[in-house]
Amino acid sequence: MGTTKRVMLFFATAIFSLQLAVAQTPAQAKSEADKYREVVTGRADKIVKTLDIKDSAGYYAVRDRIARHYIDLNGVYSKRDTALKIAKAGTTEKALFEAEKTRIETEASTEVAKIHQGFISDLQKNLNEEQIGKVKDGLTYNVLNVTYKAYCDMIPSLTEPQKKQIYAWLLEAREYAMDAESSDKKHWWFGKYKGRINNYLSAQGYDIQAERAAWEKRIAESKAKGN
Repeated sequence: MGTTKRVMLFFATAIFSLQLAVAQTPAQAKSEADKYREVVTGRADKIVKTLDIKDSAGYYAVRDRIARHYIDLNGVYSKRDTALKIAKAGTTEKALFEAEKTRIETEASTEVAKIHQGFISDLQKNLNEEQIGKVKDGLTYNVLNVTYKAYCDMIPSLTEPQKKQIYAWLLEAREYAMDAESSDKKHWWFGKYKGRINNYLSAQGYDIQAERAAWEKRIAESKAKGN
């Protein structure tokens, strides 16, 4: 980037940053943070209720750690989105923006990976593997188990190795989805891995569309019988 372009980008960034800074008063920002903390604490509480934690101290420690996971991720994604807005405001050159976008998103992904590692490490201090799995399911709307059951119901002839592979990929999808910034993004991760699973099953000789049609027919017939 030339010196002139760098100077222009600097001033555009500074102006945009100032606009963002004055958009909310400190009291408003605190209020929004308090509201968000209340919402995610409620979400965390619903998750912890499934873990059968007997002592109250342990219960609240896990609940607050899950809430902090939401808050930590939100901080990273908010910072990323702000940086992207600044970058876009600072240049009209697509190539320049795309390069900056890649840098910003890579930096955010690195921070998310660190948050993920720290979160799991902290959970391991209070929970066993089964409970940690339930936390991950709670963070991802139990999509792993619902999807796995759907595949098994849709294709009753799946072999154990095939089931194992499907489950392994859904586990991998859950690891990414649990750190995603929105419901849509969480489902996007599972959708990405469902595409991989479908390609795998097609390579194994299954006609996915035919299997799905037969499954839907079985469901309809079962409902018609009142089952």
